Formats: sequence, C-alpha cells, structure tokens
Amino acid sequence: MDSYQAIYDAVRSRISGGDIGEAVESAMRDANISFYADRVSMAYQEAANEQLNPSVLYKPALSVDGDQWCALYGENLQEGVSGFGNSPAEAMEDFNKAWYAKLPEIGKPKKELPSKTCTMNCGRSATDTRTWEEIKSTCEDCRINQ
Repeated sequence: MDSYQAIYDAVRSRISGGDIGEAVESAMRDANISFYADRVSMAYQEAANEQLNPSVLYKPALSVDGDQWCALYGENLQEGVSGFGNSPAEAMEDFNKAWYAKLPEIGKPKKELPSKTCTMNCGRSATDTRTWEEIKSTCEDCRINQ
C-alpha cells in the first residue's frame, strides 16, 4: 500500500494545477477528431434516413415474377403497391418510388401535349414538354443541316 501512495502522489503532483479540459481540447484538435465526429454523425443520419423508406417500414414480400424480382405490399398487384427490378435492391427502390406515386384521376382524359413538326429540314414531329427550341436543338437531322 505504501508504494501505491507514492505513485498516487507522484501522478497527482504532475497534474495538479493542470487544466484537463484544455488537455482534452488540445488532443481533439491535434487528432482532428471533429472531422471524424462529423463523419460519424453523417453516417448515423444516413442510416436513420434509410430506416424511413417505405420498403423498410412496410416490409413488402419479395418474389420472382418472370425474369424480375417483385416487391409487393398487399394481396395482389391490382390492390397493392409493387415494385419490380433485376435485383431485390432494384425492386425495393422501385417499390419506394411507387409508394409515393399518385393514382391517376379516373374519368378525366389525359391532357394531350401539342405535336410540333420540325420546320427546319427533316419534318420530324415531336410531342414533348420541352420548348420547341430545345427540341429543335436536339434534332439530329436539323443539327447536321444547320
């Protein structure tokens, strides 16, 4: 017990008057620990966000349907929500997208986009949501002939 007291006194005399908080702060600064703490925080946030995906929350059934994987939540394809893909991960990703998709309005005709015909040289028609200038600039025939 006497040797313990001597060691205790020696250590105590070395750290007496020292600022432990400053020592910890200095060690963290030297090791750039804030960078690693931020990385851990980001990884934790990514993992937490992943847990909010519908495929994680609702756990759709996975099965093979023809040559693709099917993630299905519900009794069947008509009444449930489904996603398809070449792998289970792709099927789950498609399921997540389908979960947020809105149903089409029943009885309301789809809005037809105006058809535009290229007046440059090719006469190609295009139905698109882009402006005609954007469509015309992507027309291979017209771009070659301009």
